[in-house]
Formats: sequence, C-alpha cells, structure tokens
Amino acid sequence: QVQLVESGGGLVQAGGSLRLSCAASGRTFSMYTMGWFRQAPGKEREFVANVKWSGDNAYYADSVKGRFTISVDNSKNTVYLQLNSLKPEDTAVYYCAARGPASLTNDYWGQGTQVTVPS
Repeated sequence: QVQLVESGGGLVQAGGSLRLSCAASGRTFSMYTMGWFRQAPGKEREFVANVKWSGDNAYYADSVKGRFTISVDNSKNTVYLQLNSLKPEDTAVYYCAARGPASLTNDYWGQGTQVTVPS
C-alpha cells in the first residue's frame, strides 16, 4: 500500500521558516516526480514545487521561487520542502504528491499538513 505522509506544518510568524517532510512508502519511487501543492481556504489547490526522485530538475511556482527549496533524501525515502521568509499568503494546507513516469497527473497524494502564517 502506497503512503505519502506529510509532517512539519505549524504556526509560524511572518519571516519565519518551516521544513515540511513527506515520508514515502509502499513502492519504489526511483522513476517518480515528487511534488508539493497547497490549498488555501476558498482557493483551488496550486502547484508549489516538484523534483525528480534523483533530486534533479527542481521546479518552483513563481510565488515561492527563492524562498522555498524542495529536496529528496533517498536513504530515508523522504521529500522535504524548506519554507523560508514565510508570508501570510503562504497559509494553506500543503500536500505531497507523486507522479509516475507515464502519468500526466499525480498518482498518489498525502493527507496534507497545515501551515499558518498570521498577518
């Protein structure tokens, strides 16, 4: 059974930092693209960042470029999202996702972790 389990969310003041983790299990992800998405209240889910399981080819949404960093620790089967210089508009539920090499959409999703940055 494939599982993506996010952790690391919380409440942080503007300008602060958090590190989100996504522990992946249940299959081999070596050919997968791992991504982070977020959904703010009343808004649609949006892309944040993704990266190959090898750690290559990281891409970011313009809104987070230069502030967030996605990375993979293959030895721990874990994908990270480092969030720096947080803003109130970063408040959202953050989801981890995995997309297989032949897929056009994400095959697996985690349950999400809440990030709150008070204004």
